[in-house]
Amino acid sequence: MKKILVTGGSGFIGSNLVKLLLKKNYFVINIDNLSYSANPYNLKDVIKNPNYRFFKIDINDKKKVLKILNKFKPLGIFNLAAETHVDRSIDDPESFIFSNILGVYSLLEVIKIYLKKKKNKIKLIHISTDEVYGDIDLKKRSDEKFPYDPSSPYSASKASADHLIKSYVRTYNIPAVISNCCNNYGPNQFPEKLIPKLIYNIIKNKPLPIYHKGKNSREWIHVNDHCEALIKIFNKGKIGESYNVGTGQNVENINMAKKLIQILKYIPINVKKVKIKYVKDRPGHDFRYALNSNKIHKELNWKPQISLNRGLKDTFNWYLRNINFFTSVSKKFYDKRLGLKK
Repeated sequence: MKKILVTGGSGFIGSNLVKLLLKKNYFVINIDNLSYSANPYNLKDVIKNPNYRFFKIDINDKKKVLKILNKFKPLGIFNLAAETHVDRSIDDPESFIFSNILGVYSLLEVIKIYLKKKKNKIKLIHISTDEVYGDIDLKKRSDEKFPYDPSSPYSASKASADHLIKSYVRTYNIPAVISNCCNNYGPNQFPEKLIPKLIYNIIKNKPLPIYHKGKNSREWIHVNDHCEALIKIFNKGKIGESYNVGTGQNVENINMAKKLIQILKYIPINVKKVKIKYVKDRPGHDFRYALNSNKIHKELNWKPQISLNRGLKDTFNWYLRNINFFTSVSKKFYDKRLGLKK
């Protein structure tokens, strides 16, 4: 049985990846420092799975990470350990530097030591973001050769990590591949993010906060499609390459709110008329992200399978069935924009 290490496996994308890997008969080791956005609720159904192991470890702790590698000898590492929220990066850039840059540096150093001593095969899949490309013109979509132009401390920290990984591939022959994905949505997403925040507010009959006039455009992918792409990259992706992972479907934020409101017609819950509330825009807010994902389509034969309308309905229904998810978030979390307090 192939063994896989997932860093940040208790978070949104990480937990969905862990469950998919287990479903595909991989042995999965999850290391996570359980920061505010990690949630044990996300993996409550797999904790007794004999092919799953969890360790509370920060990827900056080189000795402990190396010990895990030596013990389990995984064939692959999916690095999802990261701080990811743009708004929080504006309020607190330091934690993003620590996790997204220094954490990646620590992981690379551990892999370098491990490969030198053990001579075992291992492949690092680093999960990055479309935000490294910055604000994209309406007539363009960024491919893998597009210049990096990050706008926020978050995207700058992810861009720094991408560059660091590429330098380690060239200088130290670290076997790594980078994926740059568009906005994810789906089960287990932390409620500070747009879609779960809107769903929560709809359920609670609260106004839906939308920045400025809501014209900012984002490309969306269901987390299951993203995880399938990551496994495809692990199995077939070329060392040293980057792969954009997207759907090609952009939606303005205001229209995303309207789509979620429309779903109420198909869901048996009793809510009053939901109002959209425009709020002050955040600093440096990028207007549009858009990926050209032709490379992964042609070279790895991957394409998304879940339509946006279907995915949003399934996601809305998941949050309704798992309403306790909203109150299971970390005790450290308090978000005035959402109104959750634990």
